[in-house]
Amino acid sequence: MLILHNPLQSRHAGRQEMFRGRLVDCHENPGRFDHVMAALERRPQGPLATPGAADMALVRSVHAPEYVDFLQNAWAQWVALDAANAALDILPSVWPGHGLRRDVRPANFSAQVGRFAFDSGSPITAGTWEAAQAGAACAIDAARAVAQPGGPRAAFALTRPPGHHAGTDFYGGYCFLNNSALAAQALREAGFARVAVLDVDYHHGNGTQQIFYARGDVLTVSLHGDPLTEYPFYLGYADETGEGDGAGWNLNLPLPAGTGPDAWFAALQQGLARVAQSGAQALVVALGVDTFAGDPISKFLLQSPDYLRIGQQIATAGLPTVFVMEGGYAVEDIGVNVVNVLEGFQRAAR
Repeated sequence: MLILHNPLQSRHAGRQEMFRGRLVDCHENPGRFDHVMAALERRPQGPLATPGAADMALVRSVHAPEYVDFLQNAWAQWVALDAANAALDILPSVWPGHGLRRDVRPANFSAQVGRFAFDSGSPITAGTWEAAQAGAACAIDAARAVAQPGGPRAAFALTRPPGHHAGTDFYGGYCFLNNSALAAQALREAGFARVAVLDVDYHHGNGTQQIFYARGDVLTVSLHGDPLTEYPFYLGYADETGEGDGAGWNLNLPLPAGTGPDAWFAALQQGLARVAQSGAQALVVALGVDTFAGDPISKFLLQSPDYLRIGQQIATAGLPTVFVMEGGYAVEDIGVNVVNVLEGFQRAAR
């Protein structure tokens, strides 16, 4: 398995996020990446490489160019407003809610931030754009490696910040560019007629769903905490099945808080059955391990050995596979759990 890792990930290091009514240290932090890298050093799963430059034409085909321009220039604009802002992160303070307009880009910078952000828990820092852009490159290069004749059966884009909450023109949930969607689009452009995205993160991949919701060439499947009680709340229900050309091409499998391995793996089998039914020729796995029982912001009950089984089950799809790192905030355990998935996949794929 080829492992592409983000050499710039530590440049995105938020100071604080708004969490349940108060500012707290960011759950999504560089330590997550470091623990996975350390676990890979102990239990290597394949060659490590760094990506080339991100294909910005592909990025702008998935994300609105206006949104990409905002992310690229946000920090410079922020500091230009007041030099003291260099010691602060960018967090939104106002949003265009129901009945308000999003089609006009305000001149006021704070209003621009709120126009593109959907929560107050995703700080933009001095290095956010560099880290996100390099993460996009990891995902795109991983997909293109798998698509090459004679290329590896699987590749892993080890990066942060994560991506699956980022949509065409919005960010949130710690996500800025949607790495899983970029990998899927790269596979499509490489010649795979149909691609599936299987999201096993605790939180619904609302951005991935939104990007592909009206398309019939990319199946999106997500197992996640029930949005009636779990973030991101406003998307991820079972009755969301796609629209237009994408009708029937989105499958949400929401599960209640406290779900244990038996029910979770039953949902995984349902998701994999839909992938097989779709005729997908390649698979992207949005790999969140915040389904772990010890995760501080999630409520499923999987244990570390279960992640070996996850990898084994995903391998049964028999498809060229790109794993893309998403959530997981039990930092001390994240490395073991991620590497267990990769090892389980490779054992079954041999």
